[in-house]
Amino acid sequence: MRARLSIRVCGLLAGTALAASAALGAAAPAAHATVSSVTTVSSVAAGPSGVGAWSAAVENAATGRLLWSRGLNTERPMASITKVMTAYLVIKAGHLDRKITIPATVTGYVRAHNASNAGLRPGDRLTARQLLYALLLPSGADAAYTLARAYGPGLSRFVTRMNATARRLGMRRTHFSNFDGLPYPTSYSDYSTAANLLTLGRVAMLLPAFRSVVEQRSHRLTAGSGHHAYRWKNLNSLIGRYPGAIGIKPGYTGAAGQCLLFEASRHGHIVIGVTLHSPGSITSISIGDATRILNWAFSLPGE
Repeated sequence: MRARLSIRVCGLLAGTALAASAALGAAAPAAHATVSSVTTVSSVAAGPSGVGAWSAAVENAATGRLLWSRGLNTERPMASITKVMTAYLVIKAGHLDRKITIPATVTGYVRAHNASNAGLRPGDRLTARQLLYALLLPSGADAAYTLARAYGPGLSRFVTRMNATARRLGMRRTHFSNFDGLPYPTSYSDYSTAANLLTLGRVAMLLPAFRSVVEQRSHRLTAGSGHHAYRWKNLNSLIGRYPGAIGIKPGYTGAAGQCLLFEASRHGHIVIGVTLHSPGSITSISIGDATRILNWAFSLPGE
């Protein structure tokens, strides 16, 4: 049974990050928290204080050196961070200037799942590039549905490609049951780990078309031939509030809690991090954990 944790991991990590992750994994009864031998772990005396996330990690984005982690390999639902993989596949497939018609079925899909959406109008024709803004800034499940349908082609085929890509990237503890991170068919069927999501964030941010979207505070699309006007605001509260923040993607479901995959740059150093199941609700999006982790990471010598 994956990610059905009822015990909250808490406390500060002491000693090496590797030893701390192992200790926390032993304390939590969900036996999916093995330690990866791929990433080098620094011997920092203590991790960031006050972090409430059940799983979290931060690494040097340039070198892949893990700086600190908690529950590094514990499988947990990732909510809308799923859309990072959706965007990654679309961008890698190319043809971002192709026009895609918003299907009539998207409205019923959004209503059925009470999903976050970009307000896309059925019948509008937008480019795949424009739909990436609708996908990643307001976390539009309607954009995810439209892109998956077009690039699968078909929804189920697209999800199959998502899982195949995860395996190719070495994300062995990740499973996608859909293209948007909504809690279906169950609240835990779409899951990943902090370690795997650092991998996903790292490869996504290497794509200029992805990076140029997630670093924006908002995007306005004026009405044009074949489509209405739209304005999409970035739900990642780090952007514009934390100096040097350059991405990546937040998410929330009741089972996943507050989730955030993030990256920031300071004095030429770039770090990438993730928090899974931070305190808070969808109506009170908290970036406190990410801020604490980033402040701590940038305080380290050489980071």
